[in-house]
Amino acid sequence: MKKYKKIYNLSIKNKDIKETIEKRYNILIIVICIIMIFLGINLFVIQVVKHDFYVQKVEKLSQNIVTSTSTPRGRIYDRNGKLIVDNEAVKVIYYKKPSGITTKEEIETAYKVADMINLDYKKLSEEQLKKFWILNNKDEANNLITDEEWKLLEERKLTNNDIEKLKIERIDEQLDLLEEKDKKAAYIYYLMNQGYSYDEKVIKKDDVTDKEYAIIAENVNNIKGFDVKLDWNRVYPYGDVFKTILGSVSTNETGIPYELKDYYLNLGYSLNDRVGISYLEYQYESILKGEKTIYQILDDGTRKIIDEGRRGNDIVLTIDIELQKEIEKILEEEVLKGKEYPNTKYYNRSFVIISDPNTGEILAMAGKQVVEEDGEYKVLDYTPGVVTTPVTAGSIVKGASHAVGYKTGNIVLNGRIQDKCIKIADTPLKCSWTNLGSVDDITALKYSSNVFQFLTAIKVGGGNYQYDQKININPNAFDIYRNTFKEFGLGVKTGIDLPIESLGYTSDSTLPGHLMDFSIGQFDTYTPIQLSQYINTIANGGYRMKPNLLKAVYSPTKDGLTDLLYEIKPTILNKITLEDKYLDRIKQGFREVMLTSGTGVGYINYKYNAAGKTGTSESFIDTDGDGNIDKETISNTFGAYAPYDNPKVSFVVVSPDIFYQESSSTARAPINKQISYRISQKYFEFYE
Repeated sequence: MKKYKKIYNLSIKNKDIKETIEKRYNILIIVICIIMIFLGINLFVIQVVKHDFYVQKVEKLSQNIVTSTSTPRGRIYDRNGKLIVDNEAVKVIYYKKPSGITTKEEIETAYKVADMINLDYKKLSEEQLKKFWILNNKDEANNLITDEEWKLLEERKLTNNDIEKLKIERIDEQLDLLEEKDKKAAYIYYLMNQGYSYDEKVIKKDDVTDKEYAIIAENVNNIKGFDVKLDWNRVYPYGDVFKTILGSVSTNETGIPYELKDYYLNLGYSLNDRVGISYLEYQYESILKGEKTIYQILDDGTRKIIDEGRRGNDIVLTIDIELQKEIEKILEEEVLKGKEYPNTKYYNRSFVIISDPNTGEILAMAGKQVVEEDGEYKVLDYTPGVVTTPVTAGSIVKGASHAVGYKTGNIVLNGRIQDKCIKIADTPLKCSWTNLGSVDDITALKYSSNVFQFLTAIKVGGGNYQYDQKININPNAFDIYRNTFKEFGLGVKTGIDLPIESLGYTSDSTLPGHLMDFSIGQFDTYTPIQLSQYINTIANGGYRMKPNLLKAVYSPTKDGLTDLLYEIKPTILNKITLEDKYLDRIKQGFREVMLTSGTGVGYINYKYNAAGKTGTSESFIDTDGDGNIDKETISNTFGAYAPYDNPKVSFVVVSPDIFYQESSSTARAPINKQISYRISQKYFEFYE
């Protein structure tokens, strides 16, 4: 009985195993079917649905693809559609070292090319010529070395470099036997082997004749590695006008500058690509760069174009190039004339900005510097100083100082003070330029009262002024002033579309006297572009606008500016936190500045109904370059907008260090005033 039970249990167990195996087999069949269905679907997609896509991909992977080395950049126009930067085609003869080529073959090729082109070989040094002779005359060169010296080489008491130097030293009359063709070939060989072996070496550029270009092109199969191409150079129809800010582009020889290598390589550039390296060319590289032509190298070595390249997009600037040209001319004349006045020993530069206060568009901006060379004065372009040169601004900032007083309740509309010198214990008198008597908030701006600002600053700092007594202020008053100034654009970067912009100097002192100095523009420093943004903020009703040089971008066409891609819209960076009634008082004060007896009379023709503010500041300079400030000078600033009731334009003129008293004469040159009058007149000739 036990035997049958055991057999029965075994039968059941075998049955369970069989059922398990069948289940697993069925699951496996189902999985295999699913996989086959999945593979079938994918095979159908690859062979039918996406057949063309994968065929093209395989072809692309199997192709030998190269790109052109250079593509013309986009053109640059002014706001009126006048071309100010273009491209000029340049014929180039170049060499790219073929794989496996020997020195002997390169020398033979150099001689062949020497017969085909004219080349100035005077740049070839005598040592380079000797090295070429050694390569071309190995046996004779070896005979210049004695048996003893060869033995020393074997004994490693001399190196191969030592032997090479001995050969070079002993070559003398051999060079006299070289003909012009030998020297040309030597120079060509030298150019063929400059830099990295995989780079293209420019053999001749700029002055390649049509005949030379054609001969090289016809013989590329006989002169291994040589070929021709059309490169391009930037050309400037307006010469040097605004050229510094337009920027520059690298050459094929230099490629990407070392200091910009990581930046451009991360963007997918090649080391020998031509790129924008300064100012607008650099700022708008991504727009101006062209798209390279893509070639397929066929089996016979010829090229087939896969994707036709094109030049970069064109940009339109906010600059009026004709106005810019006139402004630069005026500025050049005036900085030279300025050196004729007494007490201008340390004056050497001035800056001008003309802009639209409602949009931030810059119509013209220029800087000129005068330097002395061989006893004569020469004017250089210094336009970058508009964004990089901080100056002690002086009273031009009093509009922002008034805003602090209004916001904190320390300037009362129509409230009056007596403008007379104030005295704090252990400090010199602090005065206005003259005793102005009774002034309110409007006349304080009109006559540029320092005392009005001093007393306001003391109140903002929570101080209590008493003649010749010590005074304490809350250090937070500096933050109160600076925060308001920043709303106007003073002490912050303006956001101008250039790759560099200076911030200016900010001190960490919290002395009461320095707060008073700050309130009259005698402490922190600001760049001319910051002063322009400040004036624009007042002019347009309290909106700090981003200054722009780019106006629009166009796709390149044969017909010029016909395919607009996009326009730059005005950008509001912030709105000042000041009630309109107070801003209106500042604007009234600025208007009074330009009227009879105001400090700005004569800066702009009265008929243009301008409003503005002058600035005079004590500045300090290092005259001998030893890093120490050793001279005190006077600097002038001026900012204005017009018309007063509907501003369409603003002007800022800055002339640092226009006065240094060299003699008993106290005469101050009216440089800033003359520049302001002339450049505003010129603007209205263009736009009235």
